[in-house]
Amino acid sequence: MHSPSFIELSTEALKNNLEFIHSLLDDKVQISSVVKGNAYGHGIDEFVPLAESLGVNHFSVHSADEARQVLEAKRKDDTEIMIMGHIEDEDLSWAISHGIAFFVFEYDRFLKAAEEAEQLGMKARVHVELETGMNRTGFQLTDLDLLISLIKGNHHHIAFEGLCTHFAGAESVSNHARVQEQATRFNAMVDYIESHGVKAKIRHTCCSAATLRLPKMHFDMVRIGILQYGFWPSKETFIGYILENKTHGDPLVRALSWRSRVMTTKRVKMGEFIGYGTTYLAQRDMKIAIVPIGYSHGFSRSLSNQGRVLIHGYRLPVIGMVNMNNMAVDITEVPQVAKGDTVTLIGNDGALEVSVASFAELSDQLNYELLTRLPYSIPRKII
Repeated sequence: MHSPSFIELSTEALKNNLEFIHSLLDDKVQISSVVKGNAYGHGIDEFVPLAESLGVNHFSVHSADEARQVLEAKRKDDTEIMIMGHIEDEDLSWAISHGIAFFVFEYDRFLKAAEEAEQLGMKARVHVELETGMNRTGFQLTDLDLLISLIKGNHHHIAFEGLCTHFAGAESVSNHARVQEQATRFNAMVDYIESHGVKAKIRHTCCSAATLRLPKMHFDMVRIGILQYGFWPSKETFIGYILENKTHGDPLVRALSWRSRVMTTKRVKMGEFIGYGTTYLAQRDMKIAIVPIGYSHGFSRSLSNQGRVLIHGYRLPVIGMVNMNNMAVDITEVPQVAKGDTVTLIGNDGALEVSVASFAELSDQLNYELLTRLPYSIPRKII
């Protein structure tokens, strides 16, 4: 069966982006590819093997169900998986038995992990998260003495893989003081833990934005999400990079394109309304194309009468209301458009591009939000 749209993932784009990220890092710093949210909409099943083929061997996810998906998608035996967020106690034995690492940020998870590991006769691969100012998850400074005793007392069952934290908004200059304070707190907490004879295998703190902004905090591994897909965490991070490096070009290449096809075309006489309601009145005789994509596919209803698509290298307006399953495009100036022609919703067509950023701004969504809302059901393919 043919889907009304499809997503293309560019091997060359990902290769370019990984090379750029490596250029920011010392040779010893590992990249963990963050593939939560269905690989930011790119598709875990397709993206993980692609990234593996380009040398990536560590993937971070939010939850146990995503970890299972990566486990099933990966092709290489040495590929590692790390759960940064949600995992139920009932799933701990599964994670431990499959060698999947996970964040621990509260005592009961630590104790349950040790208990399950003892029963399995294996070690739980634990990354201890420290609360440094995000105020979401993590052990606080006042927790450290008990934490240290737990690590020491359970060393037969717990592999102390990592010490980590997460920065609260490194993509924005307005958060500079808060993020710097987090860095200071993290270093102090690590020093305190290590002064008591406990040392993790690695330290990691940086997401994409922090990797760009805080090179002193790269440590042993960085957790890269949005950058690898070819997007900047924010306009500020892009401008900051351009100014600091005295360059004008964007070193990143978008890995994702989203396309559909014209379902049918028709003529509309001047004075007729197009689509539901009366939001668009034909001011002239027109030719329109109906595209089988709507808000159920991730093309926001807020793009009604203001979205843009590319057909035959022309940028053309979405007119009328975006429906659940289709939308109308004004092709009056490109009358050769016919049924079956490719429609680019995100990506390039000739010299023109519909960027995720422009798409997101029109629909009042963040890059991250728009990408992760692309339905799982859309077929993804590697090009």
